[in-house]
Amino acid sequence: MQDTDVCHLLGSGLKRRLHCNGRVRVGLSADPLINKRLTNRLTEPLMTSPFMTLQEIVQQARKRLPRGEWDYLAGAAETETTLRRNRLAYDRLALRARVMSNVSQVQLQRKFLGVDLRLPVLLAPIGSLQMFDAGGGLTSARAAAQFGVMQILSSVCQPDFETVARECPGPRVYQLYLHGTEDWAMETFARAKAAGYTALCLTADTQVYSRRERDILKRWVPLAARQEGTAQPKRPTHTLQNAMSWELVRRIKDRFGLPMIVKGIACAEDAELAVQNGVDVVYVSNHGGRQLDHGQATLDMLPEVVKAVAGRATVVCDGGIMRGTDVLKALALGADAVGIGRLEVLAMAAGGVPGIVRMLELLETEMQLNLASMGLNAIDQLTPASVVPAQPVGLPGVLSAFPLLAEDYGT
Repeated sequence: MQDTDVCHLLGSGLKRRLHCNGRVRVGLSADPLINKRLTNRLTEPLMTSPFMTLQEIVQQARKRLPRGEWDYLAGAAETETTLRRNRLAYDRLALRARVMSNVSQVQLQRKFLGVDLRLPVLLAPIGSLQMFDAGGGLTSARAAAQFGVMQILSSVCQPDFETVARECPGPRVYQLYLHGTEDWAMETFARAKAAGYTALCLTADTQVYSRRERDILKRWVPLAARQEGTAQPKRPTHTLQNAMSWELVRRIKDRFGLPMIVKGIACAEDAELAVQNGVDVVYVSNHGGRQLDHGQATLDMLPEVVKAVAGRATVVCDGGIMRGTDVLKALALGADAVGIGRLEVLAMAAGGVPGIVRMLELLETEMQLNLASMGLNAIDQLTPASVVPAQPVGLPGVLSAFPLLAEDYGT
């Protein structure tokens, strides 16, 4: 096999980063947070050779994660119906192909809040990232900066948001759960602005905490929900998170003047209210199926939200996105960008910073190849006419986008 063939098989992202001479050579990051010994929660070593498929990333993450952490990542609320619907919505759409087009160059870049992104992809806010890699939110921040996308940092991550901003400067969003008073929230947002965060985010679909039965059946308590220094759950308390309102959104927007994101929009009515109250980014999400059971799929919500927003705000969508074709489908239905959550954490658990970067490279390769196969050379050419209804070919599930997991490849 020629050197160029090896590079082509690995994908354009890796080709830019590795010298191909018929053998692939890659090392771990020099970042001490990545290379130091992980806690005993992670039982398998980091993979030191490059992943060539997204499936390999999933397989490696599964090997490394204990049952509690795996179920926290893979599970959802109660019957997990909403999670499966998220995946089913993508499986029910097919991509339409055209031919005789010049696809020698394929453009995937897009701006988000004035920032040039290599892909229209955001690393979604995920709590307790430190369960999956010792670097926690800083691992995600460094990977986003290295590849060229934007991170939304969750307030329930370690290290704290000021440390992340100091150690990895650059544009990013701070998402705050309102587990305190309004004065506390305003003070925290002020600190985030002073630290250099370029946008603020509220998550609106977690005003109560759902019942996640994978965790309950094992009596396992997520890290962020534990009493400090114990494995016992925190006592329920009433906070501002339970009592969020559009008036509060407006007060935050007016006080800080930064772009405002509200995550968890699920219908046209709330999309309209978001725009009326100064929200800059309407983020369509159902928390990965982890909150409302028997809810709608986010991809099914997306068209009505896009119609209601009518170009007055940026629209982001997450939930069930595992492949490059998923990103293309969401963009076709009107999303300006997508958020990835579980896929980000799978890549983090599999390989730290290099794992996330490699996942984004593979996602980029899948998007490029499939967009070109549709006869399009830019994501801006995607429209609702780019997708058509189709029969799903398999049962939906959290990892059903990787059908070869059921076979023995790479095991």
